[in-house]
Amino acid sequence: MSKTFYITTPIYYPSGNLHIGNSYTTVLCDAMARYKKGKGFDTRYLTGMDEHGQKIETVAKELGKTPQEHVNHIAEETKKLWDMLQIDYDDFIRTTEQRHKTVVKKIFEQLLDQDDIYLGEYEGYYCMPDESFFTETQLGEDKTCPDCGRPVELVKEESYFLRLSKYQDRLLKYIEEHPDFITPEQRKNEVVSFIKQGLNDISVSRKSFDWGVKVVSNPAHVVYVWIDALSNYITALGYNSQDESLYDKYWKGDEVVHVVGKDILRFHAIYWPIMLMALDVPISFKLYAHGWYMMKDGKMSKSKGQVIYPEQLIKRYGLDAVRYYLLRELPFSGDGVFTPEDFVNRVNYDLANDFGNLLNRTITMANKYFDSKLEKPQKQYTEFDELLEKEIENTVKSYDAHMDELQVSLALQDIFTLVSRSNKYIDETAPWVLAKDEDAKDELNSVLYHLIESLRIIGIMLSPIMLESSKQLFKQLNIPKSLEHFETRTYGYIEHIKVIDKPTPIFPRLEKKDEEAYIASLLNQREEEPMVEEDFATIEDFMKLDFVVGEIVESKVHPDADKLLVSQIDTGDKVRQIVSGISKYYKPEELVGKKVVVVKNLKPVKLRGVLSEGMVLAGKNNENLEILEVSSLNKGDKIS
Repeated sequence: MSKTFYITTPIYYPSGNLHIGNSYTTVLCDAMARYKKGKGFDTRYLTGMDEHGQKIETVAKELGKTPQEHVNHIAEETKKLWDMLQIDYDDFIRTTEQRHKTVVKKIFEQLLDQDDIYLGEYEGYYCMPDESFFTETQLGEDKTCPDCGRPVELVKEESYFLRLSKYQDRLLKYIEEHPDFITPEQRKNEVVSFIKQGLNDISVSRKSFDWGVKVVSNPAHVVYVWIDALSNYITALGYNSQDESLYDKYWKGDEVVHVVGKDILRFHAIYWPIMLMALDVPISFKLYAHGWYMMKDGKMSKSKGQVIYPEQLIKRYGLDAVRYYLLRELPFSGDGVFTPEDFVNRVNYDLANDFGNLLNRTITMANKYFDSKLEKPQKQYTEFDELLEKEIENTVKSYDAHMDELQVSLALQDIFTLVSRSNKYIDETAPWVLAKDEDAKDELNSVLYHLIESLRIIGIMLSPIMLESSKQLFKQLNIPKSLEHFETRTYGYIEHIKVIDKPTPIFPRLEKKDEEAYIASLLNQREEEPMVEEDFATIEDFMKLDFVVGEIVESKVHPDADKLLVSQIDTGDKVRQIVSGISKYYKPEELVGKKVVVVKNLKPVKLRGVLSEGMVLAGKNNENLEILEVSSLNKGDKIS
């Protein structure tokens, strides 16, 4: 009987479209599920949506929808994104589903009956956009949310509480007895330190909104997120239902892994295991809390426009370039920084130069020297053959060790070390020299055979991560289906082979400047989100901006970005240099003499190394962009 492997993402909150940070978690879990399946595990992969709460209720009202209509739309959009990323999940749990709500009600009542939940009164500072509560000492300046900086409100209401304090010592002992329960190590240390400071009981119900699971014994209360959302990992398996077969098979099976971002570490490392202890459910899981994808200026922010959505990258660069970058760039125990330069470099150097070129060179030489047909050599001809075979063996071992520990970035590093070693093997054996010697024909066959076997094994290891290019590799090498499986990752399986007549580049090189500028332009896009009350600008906010008429006296293309124009604009008080991303719609000479609307008191910034001292206003739809012009006003005149 196969061992079982159950892996989960957090269930995502439907406040808007998901960005590459959410996509990283989902792609990581997908790669792990595919890897384990390749190793023969009976796998199950769960993802889904956390669809209750006050923020959903408020946003839906602003959109003129019911909360259910709103979450239905976001769930469908999320599924479309996962389809685009080819996420092969087994279940998509939604907390609005009856199968989930029924069990949450049972869980709450059981904990209440056991006195693990009790009725009291809650008082604390609440941030509605983040759905988070804070003590006064945790607040930022002017009593603002320490996470998002928005105003908070003091909330005081009747609430049910979960007795965290009752299980504090038991949880601490469990963590100490299971050193691999929480990874990376620094995350475990954070949790242990927090517990040792003393756990306070947490509020697990609300009376201030209705959109959620009602407490059966007291319907004035709605079950709050900790019990509602966290329970999904077992409600999706049929826990406490008529059919618990999946729960018995996977939760009580061999491996259970929760993958979450570090921002929700505490909920999964403290609240969730304590809930399980109280329910007398085994703590089967291991928890991996990964870092964030950051932007150069800090954490991704939809409101600031500092966010990247994967759909745009996939459409332009392909699925595998995006999956590779996401999993390669974020280290196991830290944060990663998304930059246009790093993305283009990964595609050009790792995928096009190293990996793609190795495949193209190998197929081209097989065609040129052997009419595409190769046989398994009967011996090793040089020390380089032995070194490459040993490198293949060591890489497979290291790759498995890293994948088993969810260190996918290091597993990819292992693969591309073998890619580099295979390219070096070409230089060491010099097949173009061997081709000139008829007596070296068998040795030349051996060289190309070694390269094809190395590529075949590279393709197998890449197959959970780079879905399309691994298939293309097998197709171009004409690898039999029986030799595409994990159990064949040993040198020497191929007896004879005939590769295709002409290789096709899997990853064409990107034009560095053009593509960096394109990706940089994506960073300036803001997701269109419904406004809630605190998102409205005040008249005071508007009055801070200084709008004036400016006359463009000179314009030219940015020296390092073809899509940017650098204009000299006379605003009456001085000539300002302003950089604008409008070259797709205007030629530089067309702008000279135009009177435009300028925001002149923006903080100066450098765009691709050129100083910009303001902004030109423009209107845009799906097809056109048009700068705002004035006719009868003079340069320097105020706009209000």
